[in-house]
Amino acid sequence: MAINQTEWSEDPIYAVDEAWLEPTLDARTLALVRLAALVAVGGEVPSYGSAADAAVDAGASATEVVDVLIGVLPIIGTARVVAAAPRLAMALGYDTDALEGEHPAGTGDPHEARLHHRT
Repeated sequence: MAINQTEWSEDPIYAVDEAWLEPTLDARTLALVRLAALVAVGGEVPSYGSAADAAVDAGASATEVVDVLIGVLPIIGTARVVAAAPRLAMALGYDTDALEGEHPAGTGDPHEARLHHRT
């Protein structure tokens, strides 16, 4: 929709026929896109559970779900991705409490970001 394209809201055909609201993406892709949007807006913990479940139920692997964080990183920034990482980990069933004592060797900082660039 363009900013000045008003026919979709003024044309009675569009008002009655809501087919334009139906996504054309497959369920897996749509679930991953919705998860990316949730990360971008800083969603709450329960929302991550629903979004991650929808993605996995649609056929996405846990790795692909986590790849969403890597994919949106250049767009939304490190702070949002780091904030989303434990929420997404909990949604995928990881025990984030077990990670509290772990930290990268030599840093002594348990709050060091745990996202690693894939090679």
